[in-house]
Amino acid sequence: MVGGGPGAFIGPVHRMAAELDGRMRLVAGAFSRDPAKSAAAAQAWGVRGYADWSEMIAAEAAREDGAQAVAVVTPNHLHLAVSRAALQAGLHVMSDKPATRDLAEAHELATVVAASGRLYGLTYTYTGYPMVRDAREIVRRGDLGAVRKIVVEYPQGWLSRPIEREGAKQAEWRVDPALAGAGCIGDIGVHAFNLAEFVGGVRVERLCADVSTVVPGRMLDDDCNVLLRFKGGARGVLIASQISAGARNGLKLQVYGEKGGLTWSHDRPAELTIDWLDGPSQTLHAASSYLSGPAQVASRLPTGHPEGFIEAFANLYRDFAEAIAEGRADAGLVPDIAEGVRSMAFVETAVAASGQGWVALNGSPA
Repeated sequence: MVGGGPGAFIGPVHRMAAELDGRMRLVAGAFSRDPAKSAAAAQAWGVRGYADWSEMIAAEAAREDGAQAVAVVTPNHLHLAVSRAALQAGLHVMSDKPATRDLAEAHELATVVAASGRLYGLTYTYTGYPMVRDAREIVRRGDLGAVRKIVVEYPQGWLSRPIEREGAKQAEWRVDPALAGAGCIGDIGVHAFNLAEFVGGVRVERLCADVSTVVPGRMLDDDCNVLLRFKGGARGVLIASQISAGARNGLKLQVYGEKGGLTWSHDRPAELTIDWLDGPSQTLHAASSYLSGPAQVASRLPTGHPEGFIEAFANLYRDFAEAIAEGRADAGLVPDIAEGVRSMAFVETAVAASGQGWVALNGSPA
């Protein structure tokens, strides 16, 4: 693991998720730019510790019992450099989102991934939830008919005040252009974008964006509202905000077809609601026998026993570990570098074209 040391939020989540099913275990890490903090984390977790990530990658790649994969859980500005070094050393990579700091770096990383012959995955966490995977299958089967509209909203309120000026570590790097690249749209907007395409099964072709900075003095966006047009004619709305005071992590997805619509909410992740045009509404529950195969294997507990964020994260790591063990060229439902490039194309296009009307999604692969 690179990053994720003392004071980090997502690093420990990666570690717990990777180890949950016994398919992976943490063996080494360069957990902090501070060698003392990195050593302390390594000692606490009982693994090999390194003061520098490049040293770690070289050393682990040379060991017979060395790491087979690297988890990249650093701020965005290091994603390309660490991922590139790991892939070129023959190691697989699982990276926190977004793939890179900007679209140009994402294209460069895609070239490295293609040349490496190694797996690359992105932890778009919400694609790991059982009911999100079932929603995807429902749409793919055509149960709703042709998709007509997709609405995805992701409100948070934790950046409603300029807490980056008050010593809040998690806020400091997220509002720094040199470290994050983009603000709210790159931090949580990419989750919403990826989820809409993952479940809806259609690709965004054009968008009309209003990306703004609400808190005075902040250098990156903290609120975005985007109209979407999908291939095939479906319309959509994407809202991502980190200044919606009082909101916590209110991710919600609605997909509407000709025959009905489905709703999934992170507030009630074990449920999926389907409202039919000419029939009664249904509520589907995680781990139930009537669910699709992808949803069935994504649950670890009987229905009614709640699973959450770490378990969804763990599904991505389990899929990734199985792909490595089986020598597969892809990791199935785990978002890959193509999804990383699309997400960065969404971010760059929306930011550059904010307030300019409808524009084509820039840089997305065919």
